Amino acid sequence: MNTKLLVTKRDGRQESLDWEKLHRVINWAAEGLNNVSVSQVEMKSHIQFYEGITTSEIHETIIKSAADLISREAPDYQYLAARLAIYHLRKKAYGAFEPPTLLEHVSKMVDMKRYDAHLLTDYSADEFEEMNNFIDHRRDMNFSYAAVKQLEGKYLVKNRVTGQYYESPQFLYVLIAACLFSSYPKETRMAYIRRFYDAVSLFKLSLPTPIMSGVRTPTRQFSSCVLIECGDSLDSINATSSAIVKYVSQRAGIGINAGRIRALGSPIRNGEAFHTGCIPFFKHFQTAVKSCSQGGVRGGAATLFYPLWHLEVESLLVLKNNRGVEENRVRHLDYGVQFNKLMYQRLIQGGDITLFSPSDVPGLYDAFFQDQNKFDELYVKYEQDPSIRKKTIKAVELFSMFAAERANTGRIYLQNVDHCNTHSPFDPMKAPIRQSNLCLEIALPTKPLNHVDDEEGEIALCTLAAFNLGALENLDELGELADLIVRALDSLLTYQEYPIPAARSASMARRTLGVGVINYAYYLAKNGVKYSDGSANGLTHRTFEAIQYYLLKASNELAREQGACPKFSDTRYAEGVLPIDTYKRDLDGVCSEPLHYDWESLRDSIKQHGLRNSTLSALMPSETSSQISNATNGIEPPRGFVSVKQSKDGILKQVVPDYENCRNQYELLWDIPSNDGYLQLVAIMQKFIDQTISANTNYDPARFEGNKVPMKLLLKDLLTAYKLGVKTLYYHNTHDGAEDSHGEEDDGCAGGACKI
Repeated sequence: MNTKLLVTKRDGRQESLDWEKLHRVINWAAEGLNNVSVSQVEMKSHIQFYEGITTSEIHETIIKSAADLISREAPDYQYLAARLAIYHLRKKAYGAFEPPTLLEHVSKMVDMKRYDAHLLTDYSADEFEEMNNFIDHRRDMNFSYAAVKQLEGKYLVKNRVTGQYYESPQFLYVLIAACLFSSYPKETRMAYIRRFYDAVSLFKLSLPTPIMSGVRTPTRQFSSCVLIECGDSLDSINATSSAIVKYVSQRAGIGINAGRIRALGSPIRNGEAFHTGCIPFFKHFQTAVKSCSQGGVRGGAATLFYPLWHLEVESLLVLKNNRGVEENRVRHLDYGVQFNKLMYQRLIQGGDITLFSPSDVPGLYDAFFQDQNKFDELYVKYEQDPSIRKKTIKAVELFSMFAAERANTGRIYLQNVDHCNTHSPFDPMKAPIRQSNLCLEIALPTKPLNHVDDEEGEIALCTLAAFNLGALENLDELGELADLIVRALDSLLTYQEYPIPAARSASMARRTLGVGVINYAYYLAKNGVKYSDGSANGLTHRTFEAIQYYLLKASNELAREQGACPKFSDTRYAEGVLPIDTYKRDLDGVCSEPLHYDWESLRDSIKQHGLRNSTLSALMPSETSSQISNATNGIEPPRGFVSVKQSKDGILKQVVPDYENCRNQYELLWDIPSNDGYLQLVAIMQKFIDQTISANTNYDPARFEGNKVPMKLLLKDLLTAYKLGVKTLYYHNTHDGAEDSHGEEDDGCAGGACKI
């Protein structure tokens, strides 16, 4: 080892490397950790040093050396690497390890226009001192390495051109709390700020990317999901495209409902011309989605929805696959195909599905969502009308085409529109659900825009967060956490800005929230139950009953204080109807767990005082935000004990929570023999969740003859999901067999090709 190595300091001066100081820093980072070797980190680092290396490069080399040692056998290296990364981050942000006081920091950042100026006008110096006194910067040491890299890459305020960081994580947490509770009375707001800060900084609550990266900055759009419905006119199509551009640029994921657009060859202007069909307009939407970057935080992405019975469905189902030419493919969107009971009945009965252009069958498209009996009546009537253009296809052929494209691309999704409307907070005759979003967990009313400033249209926004199930000691903790998150997210609806009038008016009228969960896989493991064998059914029922009960209770209490949302009358809640009243009764055959909470008293209070929020729950993937809490993502089983995720900073390894104690309790994705147990659990959750769930189906071709997943199985899983009341299906994941399922595996989302 070269003990006389010259290093280049931040100011350009060169001096001998202080090996003892380096040793002290690594020792500090290793304090209290198990199975980590300071000398091994030093050796891996030292061999990469060179004459004239900068101090910054030295820090980065040490961090990378520690991160490379993360494994199942030595999971604590993820904390050693994280602490070294935090040390480096603070030196870059503040020039020292100790952060400045909160008021000093905020004053500087407001001057630099990095923070919203209202922080200095809304809070006094005494209040800043009080916040500064309860900030615990030691909590930075609780992050894993993957969490720190995600914070650096997506969440912390920085100059994305130069890479300069301006803050460390505890400032992020406390200032989000300060922003969200700034409108609360001075007598109570500091208590809420402290409680909320503790909940998020101790990982009991998980916040989504738009909130983590945006709240406290001058940018004020934090809704994760935006639903935009397109009408069947050029004005509406152009207004939809404009709305997409505005919201993609504001970090939102987009759901586009384009199911009303008439089919190729339909007459326009009384037959003066014929319609070019859906594909050119889908391409137009794709261009809008990809036209804006999202400030280095997220790329633009959208899912587009249409009904299975659309006349062009055979061309639309293949839009994402790799065959065909550019003219007849639109590969950079994902697609949600919409089903209902009649479609499944035709499959089961061996019948046909008749395809129509929505423009040729008056009332059918609206009835598809609002009234299933009316839809059935109109559908059969139009099938028998020889004057209407149509095409007939065997139901099994159409379902098989859907299942094959879903398997081959991984990203053709499913929405059961009848379940979305019959088991919904909304009265479908007043506020039908006609689409979902990018991640298939939002189900909110929309109306097409006729122009971009059209206040008669309705763009639905949903603001998200999640409970960390793995951090719960008992279900009663959800009462306090639900109160905090409902208050914070409801405040955010008023705090944020709305670039389009139809989004503001809808948000103010409905005040929709979507609180989900992270760390479900760890929650099952630490409770000693499995996805696959039914042992988790009772626990899941009790847990999600508690979640929805406490969320409703919190919103009801807020309605007592601030009033119900203006369009509360559009909800079934206004009639005293709760999720426990409308779920699919087939579910009782797989879970007979009784209800444990006082729903009747809550029902009476909701009828009397209303709810502040039309919706309260939705189960999102939380793929990135769960990493911050060192949690398993959403409700999914992990693919391996060590997940390996690609980021802009390279490969990030993260060990499942509490691996040493729970290693034998975790059920890994590719060890689960079928989708049956998982779909049962999703359906149990859906009994209580008032929106919907990002639920995946997973297949290992190696389990089947000839490495081919049987089409019969794919169709059986669709029917099982429908029978149990599942509203949506998200990714189709396929195991490619290339990696050890117990090893270090990529935890990406969509699977590759599935041979059928």
